[in-house]
Amino acid sequence: MSFLEITCFKAYDIRGKVPSQLNEDVAYRVGRAYVEFLQAKSIVVGHDIRLTSKSLTDSLIQGITDAGADVLFIGECGTEEVYFGTFHLKADGGICVTASHNPMDYNGMKLVGEGSRPISGDNGLLDIKAKAESGEFTEVANKGQVESIALRSDYVQHLLGYIKLEKLKPLKIVCNAGNGGAGAVIDALEPHLPFKFVKVHHEADGSFPNGIPNPLLPERRQATIDAVKAHGADFGIAWDGDFDRCFFFDETGAFIEGYYLVGLLAKSFLQKSPGATIVHDPRLTWNTIDEVNTAGGKPVQSKTGHAFIKATMRDVDAIYGGEMSAHHYFRDFAYCDNGNIPWLLVAELISLLGQRLSSMVADRVAKFPCSGEINNTVKDPKLILQRIREHFEPESLEIETVDGLSMAFAEWRLNIRMSSTEPVLRLNVESRGDVSLMQQKTEQLLQMVKDFDVA
Repeated sequence: MSFLEITCFKAYDIRGKVPSQLNEDVAYRVGRAYVEFLQAKSIVVGHDIRLTSKSLTDSLIQGITDAGADVLFIGECGTEEVYFGTFHLKADGGICVTASHNPMDYNGMKLVGEGSRPISGDNGLLDIKAKAESGEFTEVANKGQVESIALRSDYVQHLLGYIKLEKLKPLKIVCNAGNGGAGAVIDALEPHLPFKFVKVHHEADGSFPNGIPNPLLPERRQATIDAVKAHGADFGIAWDGDFDRCFFFDETGAFIEGYYLVGLLAKSFLQKSPGATIVHDPRLTWNTIDEVNTAGGKPVQSKTGHAFIKATMRDVDAIYGGEMSAHHYFRDFAYCDNGNIPWLLVAELISLLGQRLSSMVADRVAKFPCSGEINNTVKDPKLILQRIREHFEPESLEIETVDGLSMAFAEWRLNIRMSSTEPVLRLNVESRGDVSLMQQKTEQLLQMVKDFDVA
């Protein structure tokens, strides 16, 4: 094969427009290069519900088997099921063909190695890219075989292991799969649980008739909110396309910032495992640190991003890790993120405590109000970060550069960081129980970003 420039490799995964950036030829090359890089013998492969995923997966599998590795094919699934299959089946690696919440004309791949360890830009993804681009592959004597494996029943049993089934109450739960893949797992879980599910946009449909599933966008939340209110549900959940993130709505239909779920789940784990370590990201921290310390745990900060969180969790043997972006990571899930374990744990908490979800987080929202992440497209993000630091440095009590710029003051805190892929600044602000101060500082910082954006 001849040299081909491939542009769909990103910092943590593969994502690009189909077919201009990602197509069957690229998928085949990725399969060949991935096996040669890992020296793999067996690879778990699955794909999401996008219309282009099946043909890309077929080419990927051809590349893997031509490189001499066997494929354990689990079919249509979520990214978390590829993670599960990789460690459960003791494979050398796993690939999920998915573009999650990206636009309709995109697709991609998420790659892991043995034990579902992430493969990203700093530990092999660029080597795979270079090998795929070169087209120079080693010929093998024996091609690999493809085995189709029905994994979902094993996966469901694994999920049920995180909760005490006998403690669950007959809750009513709205679930919005966004026409992604989560609905199939809910259907498989349903016979084992005492819950009544109100299913919204439940059927998998790669044409996404109700819009791309991304509940971080306010315009993608209304169907879940309406269903929670109409059915008097105990809470609502919604997922992105490959359902490795889940988003929560309380019994009034109010959307709950992912930040407060991190503290809630940390507290849940610490009740079961006193003294355990919890990993969190640097964007918003005060509530999580307070929750973990109060519950007798040990909070540890990590740089934002799944590869960093997973590596930190392994280093400190953390039982749970959470990001405000609705990624939740679990030691017993090979330190990987999962979009079903969180809502099962929340349902268990509601059953055990007899409290509404709104009351579980209301005091935390009041104690540490936050802005939520605000994105700004700018000309020179580095210059703006430098000027914000210079402006606030004389009064700051603490400055960190673990991930962007974090500055703490007596009653409020900021984190502002650059996107790794575009000229965007992401701002988060929180305060100690003072909503007006948080709002005032947020507005001040947004104005500063605008004023300093003069490059």
